[in-house]
Amino acid sequence: MKKEERNVYIDNIDVGKAKELYFKKIYRNIDWEEVDTVDALGRITYEAVYAKKSSPHYNAAAMDGILVKSKDMVGVTESTPKILEEGKDYKYINTGNPIEPPFDAVIMIEEVINLDDGKIKIIKSAYPWQHIRPIGEDIVATEMIIPSKHKIRPIDLGALVCGGIEKVRVYKKPNIGIVPTGSEIVEDINTVDVGKISDSNSLVFEGLIKEYGGVPKRYRPVKDDYDILKREILKCSEENDIILINAGSSAGTKDFTVKIIKEIGEVVVHGIALKPGKPTILGIINNKPIIGIPGYPVSSYLVFETFVKPIIYKYTGQEEEKEEIEQAIISKRIVSSFKNKELVRVNLGVVKDRLIATPLTGGAGVTMSLVKADGIVTIPRNTEGVEGGETVDVKLLKPISKIKDTLVSIGSHDLIMDVISDMTKLSSGHVGSMGGILAMKRGECHIAPIHLLDIETGEYNISYVKKYFPNEKMAIIKGVKRIQGFIVNKGNPHNIKDFNDLIKDNITFINRQKGSGTRILLDYNLKKLNINPDRIKGYDREMNTHMAVSMAVKTGGADAALGVLSSAKALDLDFVEVTYEEYDFLTSFEYLHDKKIMNFIDVIKSQEFKSKIKELGGYEISNIGEVISL
Repeated sequence: MKKEERNVYIDNIDVGKAKELYFKKIYRNIDWEEVDTVDALGRITYEAVYAKKSSPHYNAAAMDGILVKSKDMVGVTESTPKILEEGKDYKYINTGNPIEPPFDAVIMIEEVINLDDGKIKIIKSAYPWQHIRPIGEDIVATEMIIPSKHKIRPIDLGALVCGGIEKVRVYKKPNIGIVPTGSEIVEDINTVDVGKISDSNSLVFEGLIKEYGGVPKRYRPVKDDYDILKREILKCSEENDIILINAGSSAGTKDFTVKIIKEIGEVVVHGIALKPGKPTILGIINNKPIIGIPGYPVSSYLVFETFVKPIIYKYTGQEEEKEEIEQAIISKRIVSSFKNKELVRVNLGVVKDRLIATPLTGGAGVTMSLVKADGIVTIPRNTEGVEGGETVDVKLLKPISKIKDTLVSIGSHDLIMDVISDMTKLSSGHVGSMGGILAMKRGECHIAPIHLLDIETGEYNISYVKKYFPNEKMAIIKGVKRIQGFIVNKGNPHNIKDFNDLIKDNITFINRQKGSGTRILLDYNLKKLNINPDRIKGYDREMNTHMAVSMAVKTGGADAALGVLSSAKALDLDFVEVTYEEYDFLTSFEYLHDKKIMNFIDVIKSQEFKSKIKELGGYEISNIGEVISL
């Protein structure tokens, strides 16, 4: 053979550079398909999925017991017990049964003392909505169940069904052809003899492709014949989205792969600075990637992991995942029972080289706490829990690499946080604006969403930052101006116009939690108008999010709430404007050069994000992303 007929490596390119060159060349319109939810396990969501209905979709008993009217139970104690008659004062109810007006509280069966003739004795008072799961406790209609590019797990299927989702859009799996080459390769292990090799690599590739989300198609081994191999490669390129040619990529006299790709397509790279794996070919045929993979098993596996796996993930919207167990700092106290081992779902993020675990709110019936969880902390029996700041073991539900790339947000809730979390890696804990300030002070988050009104100056946020961080350099990333107002039912049946209307006898209010900016805004206006909060029926009933208070109004649990327009709009409620407020993001000045913060600012300044929140309604974004140093 003449010397010029032997293949010569034209490249010895760094792996990173080779991937960069090659992936820039690969162009493909990413395809999606719609599948039934029941068939969606393991598929990757093409877009975020939002709930069509709430779960539970009716007010339900959370305990076995009796259904009573809370107003009849005021003042009941051991010394002043109450005798109740069945049918008149109470009725028996099982867990999950619907609540029937005028009853509005459940007393656990263990607290019921049976008397004769259908009468019972109660020695403890009951408050409104005691042991009742309100509509939307788990999932609120229109809230995001799972984001885009999310691999659907069994627990997600339950959440999707509970949210009324019958079909989901998922990335279409790429078809991947596997062509083994070499006259020495045989399929039947019983025919392996001297000079023959089993086609083991194709089986490995087939398994990896299935595992990573593609659809493999194995072709019969092709002998070392230029024309036959060329026909098989062309056939494979017509039938598949990605083509893998195993063996024949080296510099041997019968290694035809690179010559064929050059003839019918383009060789982008031939020769990688990877050992083993040097003779890898990265090419394109019919606008489709074709990878020539070395024949040695170790080389073939490493090259597949290095180049093929990222392409499959690119086509299917995936990111690599790996489970681990790590130690973390728990961000707030967890109270537990002596009787039980407790599994606490947590969000995780790394702040100043410390893994921070933030417990998610939710009891046994809250499916979304598992959907959103990054990990699980186990609280053993015979302990009362753990204190904030303690070190705990966390079973990770997401890979530590992904968690390290996660921006940790603790503070005020707003619907835009769902939009942000669909556009970047974000762990979001909703503890109110003051809770966010304190979390930032303890070094437990990267950003704290806040909207705190200074009741003396009428200014938002800045005075609080100066007060709580007097000797630290901080920054405020400007967010949105959002409308706060009264959330009421369609037609505003009680004609609520201002804060004075909240003290009407026929009005039931529902409040946000202490420390939230909305609560501070309410209290500021009540004080200004000399309104005693005790005169507002429902002032002491608290919810942690705008969607939760809106759902209470929607389902008759309250007549009015103070919240943002976007949550009222999401549930088709009416809204009475009160004021615009500034919803901003507090961060440490040193974090401004952190890639996660820089990406966050890019996201909120992007046209895509602005378009999405414009659809929500009720926001102004004139100086979003602007940084103010304090």
